Amino acid sequence: MHPCRDPEHPHCTVWVMPGALECAHGHPQPRTTEPVRPHLHVSGFDPRAAGGRHAIKLEPRGMPADCPGGLMLTLRSPLPLHCAARHQLARGAHGQWCPAFIEFSSRGLEHGQHRIEVELEGGGRSWICSVVVLVPRADASLSEIHHAFLANHKNVRVFADEGSIARVNAAAATGSVDIDVSARNAGIARLELDATRAGSISLPTIAWDEDLVEIDSAVVLPAHPYPADAACLLRGARHERLFAGDQLVIGRYDPAAPQAQVLLAHPDSGGLTRRISARHALIRRDRDGYMIEDVSRYGILVDGEWPGKARPVALREGMHIEFTASVPGIAALEVCALQPHALVLERAGAPSERFWLLAPDLAPGGDFALPLLFHRGGGFWLREAGSGTDHALEPGSHQSGLPMGICFEGGPYPETWNVRARIPDRRRAGPLLPAA
Repeated sequence: MHPCRDPEHPHCTVWVMPGALECAHGHPQPRTTEPVRPHLHVSGFDPRAAGGRHAIKLEPRGMPADCPGGLMLTLRSPLPLHCAARHQLARGAHGQWCPAFIEFSSRGLEHGQHRIEVELEGGGRSWICSVVVLVPRADASLSEIHHAFLANHKNVRVFADEGSIARVNAAAATGSVDIDVSARNAGIARLELDATRAGSISLPTIAWDEDLVEIDSAVVLPAHPYPADAACLLRGARHERLFAGDQLVIGRYDPAAPQAQVLLAHPDSGGLTRRISARHALIRRDRDGYMIEDVSRYGILVDGEWPGKARPVALREGMHIEFTASVPGIAALEVCALQPHALVLERAGAPSERFWLLAPDLAPGGDFALPLLFHRGGGFWLREAGSGTDHALEPGSHQSGLPMGICFEGGPYPETWNVRARIPDRRRAGPLLPAA
């Protein structure tokens, strides 16, 4: 959709559908020959279904005329997918593409942005895009959800399709509102205008377009030999546990059913570990840095003070985080390094541990006393300090020229392999890191 383009009515802000001959106010629209860019139409996302299963529709649009009649759609996401990662798409008799329906779950995820990487390939050509979905808090109101999604929208378009229900309540006293309501395929669209009560605009689902970028096959980077989003480096008794993503959940050590990435246990008594919640704290990365948020029933202490429940606190180097606030001495972490591409937390004990949160596809930079570890192309890398050479980390690989005594494992907890059933193998890697 685009605003009215009638040159004789430059102040008209009514939105017009592509190809329409006039706007809703009857202003004629000039005929344009603008090329339609390839994009992926995402529809059916319901932000109110926080903590449940979501089903969204992906439909290629604007694909070039010489595009092959069949495309393979590949999905990669840290979100738990409840569908196949690859879908075969076919072009219809009139040129339209049959959509793909994907399902994922937001169960156990705190509010925040989550990515779904999409790749379309066929006939030797490839297109990629990143779909970012915002999962709100489970207790978020409709007003808060709409404020987050529709803060920059002056006009509202409501569309009900395939049995969905679109309902709009608006108060006539609030002034002029441009609303486009349509329904098809057993959809129900309902518009209520009532000047006697406060109005609100309630959208059942949200749709948007993501531009598809065609990849030049000549400059495609080689695939990582060992794709992984969690791993571990062993240096004697020290465990360097690596996690890739923009979010990290800290919780109780529970080999049977872990609900967090960083698993903490009391070193002396297993009973005290119950004072740590299964999902105790959340660390996430945003444009302002790394934040920690208490989501537990027992609380945390940041530099000796309780920040409050669900109140994010910015992390800084040297900060001391205590688990829990009610019983001190169970577990403690310290922010030992903080860079745009990495957050490193250290826990003293036997054995000692470091937890790395690495931002995917963000190159390291600046002064960094620790080894230059980063995540790129779906796997973990080490940048050699002297030469700047990047080494792809994989189990069973020996890399000459680096000190002995370091090995790489394909999961974050190699000492308890029953914690993660999806860990591929237990092969040991050769030396990777210089001594601490």
